[in-house]
Amino acid sequence: MRQLKPWLITHFPALGSRDYVIFLIGQFVSVIGTWMQATALPYLAYRISGRPLDLGLIGFSNTLPTLLFALPAGVLVERWDKRKTVILFQALMSIQAFGLAYLAYTGQIKIWHIVTLAFFYGSAVAVEVTARQAMLIELAGREALPSAIALQTTVFNLGRVLGPLSAAWLISATGSEGSVFLANGISFVFVIAGLFLARTSFKVGGEAIKSQGMGSEFKEGLIYIRRNAVVLSAIIMSALLGFFGIPLLQQIPALARDVLKTGMDTELLIAARTSSLYTAQGVGAVVAAFMVAYLSSANKSKLLLWGQVAFIFPVIALGITLNMNIALVLLAFIGWGTVTQLVTMNTMIQMQVPNDLRGRVFSIYFWALQGVAPFGSIMIGWLAQTWNVQTATVAGGSVCLLGILLVRLFFLRNGKTPA
Repeated sequence: MRQLKPWLITHFPALGSRDYVIFLIGQFVSVIGTWMQATALPYLAYRISGRPLDLGLIGFSNTLPTLLFALPAGVLVERWDKRKTVILFQALMSIQAFGLAYLAYTGQIKIWHIVTLAFFYGSAVAVEVTARQAMLIELAGREALPSAIALQTTVFNLGRVLGPLSAAWLISATGSEGSVFLANGISFVFVIAGLFLARTSFKVGGEAIKSQGMGSEFKEGLIYIRRNAVVLSAIIMSALLGFFGIPLLQQIPALARDVLKTGMDTELLIAARTSSLYTAQGVGAVVAAFMVAYLSSANKSKLLLWGQVAFIFPVIALGITLNMNIALVLLAFIGWGTVTQLVTMNTMIQMQVPNDLRGRVFSIYFWALQGVAPFGSIMIGWLAQTWNVQTATVAGGSVCLLGILLVRLFFLRNGKTPA
């Protein structure tokens, strides 16, 4: 054990910070609950209505707040204590989970309830994610920041594997999705408790100059992005992924029920199939997170390219296959590609940006990734319902391929290195 600890800290420097480790443990428990709910909620919604468009509507409602609030949040977060901000908004997120649990247990839940609470949850996330990402450097330090980002993503994606499995077990054992929502509400207690115990040891003293006004401060962040080719290309590519790529994954319940159906289907089999698809995606994501954490010094441009290839081509193939086993393999690659892209872009942006612009620049990146997603969710949901899930999947993957090729060709042509 004595030899193991130095090895871990050497390869994962963020583990050398006691405060970061405390936060990470609490976050791990909370993330399992989050992925449990993320699995059960679309399954419940599709069971209630049977309409792919409703899945897109829920995705729209969940991500619309990012479009509305992420950019001002980037300015405000730099004025607030980031640790206290994360605690407050994690508590608000738990209220949404308890609300869903109550409605599910009492049999009152309707699609409009899910859509409304998804908007409430997304509003909290729009602020919390920016504050949490800006807080990582205060817990782990600048030198350990790439490791901190990758380890947080590893924990997030371990939850992506354990969450769907736990959700399927709870639904089978209790016969109600309400048990999943209740477990998620309780899980927030762990990350909140961890943040009460942790201290931001690497926090830089706040500057007194905060009188420019929100508009001027936000404009300063935009000017920085426009002048930095690496950050700008990462933000453009994240917008493509957020609009055309990630919303495709919201159609997994429709894929499980309608595309991969068998003649012997029951609700339990469909629930198990849905959970398996989410789990396969999560396994790929966990492998990617571990790899990126371990290879923190790898060439980021090449790593990002491999992530894009591993995401786009399996997405297109997923729109063609009718075989469950092939779909599982493809989703594992999609999970790997998604996480490799996101962690690499996040790391490159945060390592490029000076501390006093971190919240603003990250909020613009987050806005590009998730702020456009509401419209992507609606469009993909409409395509899936008007035509079918497979056509929507092939179309979304093909547009991602074309868009990323154009971004890379533009930056290469202009002598710049894309992110």
